[in-house]
Amino acid sequence: MMSEAVHARRPGPRAWLKLIQAEAKMVTRDTAGLIVPLGLPLLILVMQGISFEDLGVEVAEGVTAFSVFLLPVVVTMVVATIAVINMPSFLATYRKTKLLRRLAVTPASPAMVLVAQMAVSFIQVLLGIGIAFGVAMVFFDADLPRSPLVAAAVLLACCAAMYGVGMIVASISPTPNSSVAIGLIAFFGIAALGGMFGPAENLPEPLQTIGSWLPFGASVDALQHAWAGEPVDPKNWLVLGATAALGAGVAAALFRWE
Repeated sequence: MMSEAVHARRPGPRAWLKLIQAEAKMVTRDTAGLIVPLGLPLLILVMQGISFEDLGVEVAEGVTAFSVFLLPVVVTMVVATIAVINMPSFLATYRKTKLLRRLAVTPASPAMVLVAQMAVSFIQVLLGIGIAFGVAMVFFDADLPRSPLVAAAVLLACCAAMYGVGMIVASISPTPNSSVAIGLIAFFGIAALGGMFGPAENLPEPLQTIGSWLPFGASVDALQHAWAGEPVDPKNWLVLGATAALGAGVAAALFRWE
């Protein structure tokens, strides 16, 4: 009697949808992880908008100073908080609870959880940016980018770079608490040098240089050029691409599913 090989069925679209829905529920149940990435950039936007001098002055044709100098910072903040702080903490929790290890012996591989988590967090990014844009346009007469396609490309590159940083955080964090701590340090480090607390030009020149070679500063600068309809400095594309590649390389070498 010939034995028949039994092949495990690979997860189909329905399984992917279920997994993404499960990840979405986990994110919505994490109150701090849901509110902070949406609320903190919005708070910065409103506070800076209220105190912003020369709010309506045009720095390019049809684009105000508020739009060029503040909105790119807010957009980058939304991406960074979700990718560098939130996403690694979820992966660290799954690793600690042995969820990733159990998935490794099923057709639903641990990599599916990573993809689903990134899909849900990207939806959260779009939601956060949408809320910030809505408030900026209604209350501060903000303008859309003069080069919308370039701005979209920069946003995707920013996401890739920030998720790269997040994967490094997830790779070196032994516990969920340490993941949050390391993520916060990484976030505030790159954000402080990239213009979150004020124009990067106000920093000492050595710190300006360092900040321009970090993904937060490169994202802000690239988005500012896209808003003003100017060409993006190739250096910014290099920084974002290199950060994404570095994150993928470190994750491949150091990340453990258990």
